[in-house]
Amino acid sequence: MTTFDARPHTAAAGARPPDWLSSVLVGGRPTPCDASFPFHGLVEPACVSSARRFVDHTLAGWGSDGVAFEAQLVVSELVTNAMRHGGGIEELRLLGYGTEVACVVTDRSPAAPIAVCPDVFAEFGRGLRLVEAICTTWGWVVSSTRRKLVWAVLAA
Repeated sequence: MTTFDARPHTAAAGARPPDWLSSVLVGGRPTPCDASFPFHGLVEPACVSSARRFVDHTLAGWGSDGVAFEAQLVVSELVTNAMRHGGGIEELRLLGYGTEVACVVTDRSPAAPIAVCPDVFAEFGRGLRLVEAICTTWGWVVSSTRRKLVWAVLAA
């Protein structure tokens, strides 16, 4: 497991990952529901549809398919951001604990994700606001290998 050089950074003031997610991401503690999808350096639009299918299949297997649509939206945004702004996507990881599901996307950049307020005519810039609206919390951590893990938690 990767060790981290800092505490989790959060996207919104006061937002913190749930304790169970911190113990998984920072402490390497296992969780009963844990699935990962490696992208092997792929950076193409088809990655988003592959990620959505992975979410649908995984959550159905966990009996959490009631949150699959929302999780697919969140994963679509996080994967797109990783490809567009994060230097490429490394891995998508889904974690389940109790009544929560976390989507974690690893990219190649240590740069913080920034939720912007685009004007009404902007073609881009609404993804993290969508994540913020759908999820109970979201944020990121930077690993000692300078990879960024962007996480978002949904109530299942």
